[in-house]
Amino acid sequence: MTDSKAPASEQATAHEPLTFRVGMLGALIAPFVFLIGVIAYFVVFAVFDMNALTASGLAGLIIAALFSRKYSRFWDAVISGVSSRPSVTLLLILLTVSLVSALITATDVSGGFVWLASTLGVSGGVFIAVIFLMACAISMSTGTSIGTLFTAFPIFYPAGVLLGADPLLLAGAILSGALFGDSLAPISDSTIVSASTQRYRRKVGTAEIGGVVRSRAKFALPAAAVSAILFLVIGSAVSPGTDMSAADIVDATGAGPLPLIMLVPIALLLFTAFWKRDIFLATTVGLIAGTVLGLVTGLLDFSDIISANDDGTPGGFLVAGVGDIIPLIGLGIVIFGMIGVLQEAGVFDAIVNAASRSAFARTPRGAEVVIGLGALATATVFAGVNGPSMIMFGPVADRIGAAAGLHPYRRANVMEGFTLGLGSVVPIVSSFLLIASLLTQGHEGVPEVAAPAIFLGAFYPLALTLVIAISVLTGWGRRFEGEGGAESRTPVPPVD
Repeated sequence: MTDSKAPASEQATAHEPLTFRVGMLGALIAPFVFLIGVIAYFVVFAVFDMNALTASGLAGLIIAALFSRKYSRFWDAVISGVSSRPSVTLLLILLTVSLVSALITATDVSGGFVWLASTLGVSGGVFIAVIFLMACAISMSTGTSIGTLFTAFPIFYPAGVLLGADPLLLAGAILSGALFGDSLAPISDSTIVSASTQRYRRKVGTAEIGGVVRSRAKFALPAAAVSAILFLVIGSAVSPGTDMSAADIVDATGAGPLPLIMLVPIALLLFTAFWKRDIFLATTVGLIAGTVLGLVTGLLDFSDIISANDDGTPGGFLVAGVGDIIPLIGLGIVIFGMIGVLQEAGVFDAIVNAASRSAFARTPRGAEVVIGLGALATATVFAGVNGPSMIMFGPVADRIGAAAGLHPYRRANVMEGFTLGLGSVVPIVSSFLLIASLLTQGHEGVPEVAAPAIFLGAFYPLALTLVIAISVLTGWGRRFEGEGGAESRTPVPPVD
């Protein structure tokens, strides 16, 4: 909202068109430079680092500003993109939920799952299916696919190979479970971004995270069930088996049952998120309950919450959580800045207008196809990094879907389904495949798995893509925005 007391010159600047010396292509300079950085780091250097991507995006903005006809107007557009309510809300949510993720990691929940699997005596193909489900639980608890990969691989991968599991399918199962949580967890950056970028047209606000998760479950759970069956059947057929006992595995990993009690605060968090539909309240409940329970059970002591290390650096999961998320926050700020430039240069209007001229894109099914393919293409450009790619494409999906009357939940689910599906595991360029491959390395007596090969075992993202594609083609689960933002099964005239 414009401040009525702002100087007239400032109000005029706010509505002054953003133009470039090279035409509308000038607005694409920053994304192009960013893309070069993505390819250089992920493909050429084989390095995954959010700070490097932030630097690439910032360099793109600095270069693009030089082509603007009015330099200060360019940076006004950047600030407008960063300071919008959806942008600030998303960044604050990411900062808050990172503390819960760090708490769960600090209490070694993954070790509890290793103990459980070993105690149950599962091995080979059964172990692969169980590890998929356990990785799902960890990623649902932490809300981070990348964090789940770095937490689960060092424990589950070597232990699974010792238990006779096929290495390729085991790596695919861990990756699949990590992506499941990113798809469905209410504290996942992907869930938050997909919801927060989709605005209501018949009431104020964006899609509620709890509502998006509830509506998304009908797609994610069947995809997970199909994946679990495939891991069990195919894994049992190709896994060599082992003679190691459960006690040997527990001794080798140092796993124990106590960390599993930390699933209680996660359950409270999920219940609060679905009940109150307030992610800030939900994370507060989960954080307080988890901290108290960790202290009472001895999984945490006060130095694990906040402390100082011997080298003078701060310690504790509160600091670790902030440190883990700051790179993504920095990248989010840069991407929101690019979105502000694209918005005020008229690029989004041009894309939406082009889509609206197509009779196909004006239909609900056509709009969903455009959203799905656009999300897939954007995710590929962003090397499968789903949160930032949806930050970039979300405003386009919002406008195209709203023009066809689609409910914000539906827009979020179609965009996220293709992004977290095939978009996250496109061979050669996928950062997820690269990270999974790197995490199979360095374990004594355990084989390494190449990134392209893991694609063949990543059943969940492939199954999710199939489920969402069937939903788009058949209309299963399609909802429209009715009066007051309510979900409607029948089309309602769209509102601009």
